[in-house]
Amino acid sequence: MDLIDLAHITPGTTELVGGKAAGLGALIAAGERVPDGFCLTTEAYRSGAVPERAVRAAYEHLGGGPVAVRSSATAEDLPDASFAGQQDTVLEVEGGDALLEAIRQCWDSVDSERAVAYRAGQGLKAGELAMAVVVQRMITPTAAGVMFTANPLTGTRTETVVDAVPGLGTGVVDGTRDTDHYVLPGHGPLPGHQDHGCLSPAQLRDLQQTGQRVQRALGSPQDIEFAYDADGTLWLLQSRAVTTLFPLPPGTDPVRGDPRVYLEIGHMQGLRRPVTPMGVSVLRETTRRWLQIVGVDDAVVDQFLVDIGGRLFMDLTGFVRSPRLRSHVPEMVQVYGPGVARGVRRILDDPRYAPRPAGPGQRAFSAGGTARLLLAIVPASLLGALRALARPAAARERAFHELEQVRRQPLTEPADTASRIRAAAGQQDATMTGPMMRSLPPLWAALIAQGVADGLLRGVLRPGELNATLRGMPHNVTTQMDLELWSVSEAARPHRELLVSTGPDELAARFSRGELPEFGLTAFLEEYGIRGSAEIDVGSPRWADDPTPVFAALTGYLRVSDPEQAPPARFARAAVEAEAALADLIDRAKRTRPLRARCAGFLLRRSRELAGLRELPKFLWLTPLAEVRRQLLTAGADLTERGLLEQPEDVMFLTLDEALDAAHGADLRPVVTGRRREHHREARRRQVPGLLLSDGTNPQALPDDAAAEYGPDVLVGQPAATGVATGPVRIVHHPSEARVQPGDILVAPTTDPGWTPLFLTLGGLVTETGSTIAHGPTVAREYGIPAVICVPDATTRLTEGQVVTIDGATGLIRMHDTEPLSHRDGSEQGAVPETPPAPS
Repeated sequence: MDLIDLAHITPGTTELVGGKAAGLGALIAAGERVPDGFCLTTEAYRSGAVPERAVRAAYEHLGGGPVAVRSSATAEDLPDASFAGQQDTVLEVEGGDALLEAIRQCWDSVDSERAVAYRAGQGLKAGELAMAVVVQRMITPTAAGVMFTANPLTGTRTETVVDAVPGLGTGVVDGTRDTDHYVLPGHGPLPGHQDHGCLSPAQLRDLQQTGQRVQRALGSPQDIEFAYDADGTLWLLQSRAVTTLFPLPPGTDPVRGDPRVYLEIGHMQGLRRPVTPMGVSVLRETTRRWLQIVGVDDAVVDQFLVDIGGRLFMDLTGFVRSPRLRSHVPEMVQVYGPGVARGVRRILDDPRYAPRPAGPGQRAFSAGGTARLLLAIVPASLLGALRALARPAAARERAFHELEQVRRQPLTEPADTASRIRAAAGQQDATMTGPMMRSLPPLWAALIAQGVADGLLRGVLRPGELNATLRGMPHNVTTQMDLELWSVSEAARPHRELLVSTGPDELAARFSRGELPEFGLTAFLEEYGIRGSAEIDVGSPRWADDPTPVFAALTGYLRVSDPEQAPPARFARAAVEAEAALADLIDRAKRTRPLRARCAGFLLRRSRELAGLRELPKFLWLTPLAEVRRQLLTAGADLTERGLLEQPEDVMFLTLDEALDAAHGADLRPVVTGRRREHHREARRRQVPGLLLSDGTNPQALPDDAAAEYGPDVLVGQPAATGVATGPVRIVHHPSEARVQPGDILVAPTTDPGWTPLFLTLGGLVTETGSTIAHGPTVAREYGIPAVICVPDATTRLTEGQVVTIDGATGLIRMHDTEPLSHRDGSEQGAVPETPPAPS
């Protein structure tokens, strides 16, 4: 079929007519007013020749005269890729010859530079796309524009946004004209100030109602192009899903539901990409079991771990509405970054979140439940923290003993698939309630010591000075791991040319086939193969599964040529500098408050003896989590052999309960297919809100006046590791993709221990999310690497190779208009962190 009338397009024909035509067909089927027209299908495009006679006949049947000719690609106007403006539209086309030429222009636009670049960014190849062309009777508008049925900037689903201009709407679409801008409530009366511009209040009400009607019919928020003709008639020219909106929280009604607020917590563990469904299920089950053991209602899990778009959120509504707690919430969330704290303060001013007595939705965090939780944790933890402060060496010995106990736990082999899945569900119980809890007091002791010392030195401390005392921290399992990998790289230097000239993915493949020389990596992976990026997601590969990130780090190590910049030397230097900074700080404080200074000095030195254990509880947890993964993948292999899954890894796109259903014979392959598609779509999402309201609003998307005062060449984030460094930007979205040079400024969405091998040669670290107590910034401090976190859109606002100076004490990033340093001097060494001047 080469041609089809728009009115005859049926659902499910996108591969034949493309996304735009499919959307127009849906509008017509919903009873909306759409200009008459026809579609030249993808079958004609694939044949390579325009069916001229059929096109001319259809054009004459349309009545001739001016028409609009629009591209309609098969990968266009889809739920996860709009392709807005990537292919051509030709307006005011009149005559058969001009129409044929416009069709060929639309076909040719498939290979335009902008379309090719967009497809590459979406992970689509040219062969995956075919082009249909829509031809419609041309409307001569008095006013036209674009309407979004949800606010595309803030995500608010209860607002309709309209931009319009007199005459043709191309000035709105291509951004060449100033527009009349309207923000309308999704329902209800219009604000009184909307009586301006080219649209009347009556037309705005008409658009508002039409947009909501179309959204209901098409099932999601829509981006609609519209035009009003000389008779005042509204025509819809196009409708496509708004692809940039973050998903709504499950089970919420943005219009009539009880307003709620959610805090994204996954990035604290380096989870910026979506968590697999099994990963969420295991985390929820582990949390539920732990709460049951300590005597707390496991309904808390429903609010503590909320899966939104594959990311982990916590429901903060009970805290925000609590008359006693609400004023403390901005301070409570400050650890997640200044943007989150600002967003919470905005929420507190919103009358929808006014304080009120606890209702059913808040009872999970009731006083009784909180009291039971605190009684189960605090007394033993406080006693353990005091013991650790008194005898830090003994506390470290006890903590590492717990690690060895967990590692020596015997493995079991359940008898059947269902038993494996049940065993996986409870695999972590003993570790989470025993060794892991007993390994935490030294960390709490260090945090208490730092907090008290901070208070004692208030008025003496300078920005970043407390962080300077935490550099080069001993007894950190992640630091030790990274330094051991450095030792592996030293043993690999005879093979440097091979390792540096071959891509990490190819090296990993050769390693798995036994084709690489042995230089100690096998032993390293036996010890640390349970680690990886997003490692608390049981569905995420470990280094033992795929050592590509390890080879990426090794390649960076092998480029270090200056012995003074070798990681052991840098780490040792950081420790010396920290001790010097601590001594200088205490000496200065003694001049005005000698007793406080001595107490603070004692606490900070105790902190240095204990804070390195920060990484131990999580590392301890990874051993049973690796066994959970092994059991689930073995179960997945069994289900694959029985024809119930396509491949063993598919089990990670089920929940624990669903996996049990599969073990009992349920064919869940269609479920897996849909979940994989959703997971891959969300994995391409670059921006995830730190706060999210139940109506879709991202409070952090509102303008930040504080950042504007520094000017366009400065980005503002949260100080995380003191020091100053200048170097070229290296943007990395996953550690396996890293191609870092010594001295580079690593810019990433987030980091976790799976990233830290890259830190050893960095000049500095910048992340879009994080917390000063999260794994990445902690390790950065210990290496003496300046770090700035919580920098909004850092991976898009900075460019590869751009030279920046980051200040880890102030949180400022200054952009320089110069070529990259590593290119200027012609060497591999790049920039190195600058040691801040000693306090005077």
